[in-house]
Parts: sequence; structure tokens; C-alpha cells
Amino acid sequence: MTDNELLFILRLQCTPGIGDTTAKKLLQHCGSAEAIFAEKNQNLLRIEGVGSLLLENLKDKQNSIKAEQELRYIIDNKVQSSFFTDGDYPERLKHCVDGPILLFSKGNIDLKNKKIISIVGTRQITSKGIAFCEKLIEDLAHFDPIIVSGFAYGTDITAHKNAIKNKLQTIGCLAHGLNQIYPKVHHRYANQVEENGGFFTDFWSSSNPERENFLKRNRLIAGLSQATIVIESAEKGGSLVTADIANSYNRDVFAVPGRPSDKMSLGCNNLIKQQKAHLMTSAADLIYLLNWELEEQPTKKLLQKQLFVELDATEKKVYAFLKEQERELLDIIALRCGIPTFKAASVLLNMELKGVIRPLPGKMFELV
Repeated sequence: MTDNELLFILRLQCTPGIGDTTAKKLLQHCGSAEAIFAEKNQNLLRIEGVGSLLLENLKDKQNSIKAEQELRYIIDNKVQSSFFTDGDYPERLKHCVDGPILLFSKGNIDLKNKKIISIVGTRQITSKGIAFCEKLIEDLAHFDPIIVSGFAYGTDITAHKNAIKNKLQTIGCLAHGLNQIYPKVHHRYANQVEENGGFFTDFWSSSNPERENFLKRNRLIAGLSQATIVIESAEKGGSLVTADIANSYNRDVFAVPGRPSDKMSLGCNNLIKQQKAHLMTSAADLIYLLNWELEEQPTKKLLQKQLFVELDATEKKVYAFLKEQERELLDIIALRCGIPTFKAASVLLNMELKGVIRPLPGKMFELV
């Protein structure tokens, strides 16, 4: 993308009344951002959502001045920008009708051939929520996923920190421009995030962290990922908005249940009760429902079979069954060993982490 092309995209983006959905309609009709400003009004009026007020806004010279100022900031600060038709634009976000036409980023983000999940939740995360988040990321680390969150207090920063701890890429989606960090106290984590992933935003350098921006930012968190996990949430909260957006994108949503008396579990319990989220008690639930298979990663330590591995009674039963059958489907293992399927998935994951079994395509398992 040339600087001139970027200038017209910025000019389109800052035109009042033109959101991402309308912008895409205009671009589809005219072929490019520059062509939109050269198109005859009578042709533009044929496009759904375009009226006389919007045409007036398109001609406003103040938008050109703003676009030039933002372009100068992008060039001077070496900000990476991706147009929604570019090859480096996140693939899953391309399929979101309201995905941003222009995405800004910085850091060392590599989305190629990566499993991507979002982890969200309350800013007032409890010790129980922190422990669950830590264990979840640790158990998923073998799959080398990218962990996406919003870089806010509580659940978000817990997810980012533990992704880095487990040597995983992590992406923070910001509700403001790349010229600042909010909350300011998280500035100390910014370099670590950039070294181990980076930041995405569709907001300009002139944008401040205002309330409505956080709600708009949530579509990035939901849209980038294969699945969104809600760790904890009160009855109302931004993470529930993210879950709703993920559902609207036809993405999987998981929620961690809690006691009915726990204030920070009400939102998660309601998601499960309303069938808006899968119940999650461990990493095994996500691995099973997303059909993730453990692939050999050259940068990851491979699991090796260990001598004298300690197995509990249930694991011994599964081991004996697989020794007879050589390999079998998860559902059959659960049925023949008299274990509920959800528990069998967790048992098999533990045995896999101990180096006793390995997963095969199609939810099949065999002894190592």
C-alpha cells in the first residue's frame, strides 16, 4: 500500500457517518478509496446507507487535513498498517462484517498457521480466576496458541503475563491509538508484549481511551480468534459484550462456571444457562470441542514417555483399556471405562502430559 493510497483510506475512515460496514460497500462499488472521492454523487446515492449528508461529509476538506496529520504520524513512528484486503490482514477478521477496514499494529506479530484464542473477564479477577487462567494457559502451551486479550486490568493482564511466561505469542487489542498505553500502570508490560507478539488497534493516534472505544475494541478480540474464553464476569460487563460479538461471528465461546453465590461468576453462569457458551472446567474442554491435535513444534519441548509414571486409579483403567485396544475413540474410551465424556477428556489430557498417550486425528488416542 502506497502512502497516497493510505491517505485516501484514512480520509474515508475519518469521514463522519461512515463506519466500517458502509466503507466496505463504498469500496466494493468504486474499487478504491481514491475512486470514492472522484465518483459522481448520483452513483454514490445508489449505494445502500448513503445519503446527501454523507456526501457533504465526504467533501469536507477538514477530513483531508486530519488524514494528512495521521499519515505523518504513521510514517514518522513506523506504524504498521493493514488494509482489509491485504494479505497480512488477519484472516478471521476478514470474515467479520464490521471488521475494521484499516488495522494498525506494532511488535512482532506472526499469525501464520497459528491457533488463536481470546481470554477475557472481569477487571476485578479473584484469586480463583487467576489460578484458573494460569493453569489454562500452561495446559494449552503445548499447542502453541496466540493469546489475545484487551490489555486491561484483571483478567486481561493475567492472560498476557502468563502467555509470556509460557513463551507464547500474545496480542493486546487497544481502545486507543498506539501513541499511548492505558492503563498507564501497564506500561511496564508493553515492551514484553511487543517482543512476544504485539498490539492491534483501529483507533488513530488522536483517539483516547473513552468508554465507547472499549466496546468497539471488543470486536477485534472476538474477531481475531477461533474461540473466546470468559474466565470470570459479573452479571454485566464488557467481557459479556465480547462473548455476544463472538457468537454473532459464529465463533465458539467458553465460560468458566462458579457458585451461584459468587458475584464474579454470575455472568459466566448466565452464558452457560442461556446456551451462549460451552461450559469450561479445564483446557481439555477446549481441546476436545475445537478438535485441536497436538502437533510437533520445533521450538517446543516434545513430550517423552517416562519410566515409572504415576497414574491414578482412573488413568490406570484407561491405560489398561488402551493396552488391549491399541487405539480408540474418546467416546468409546469413556463408555467402556465408565467415565463421563467430559471427565475422560480431562483424564486423557493428563495422561498425554505425562507422556503416556498421544492424540490422533478424529479424537482418537493410543499409548505412546
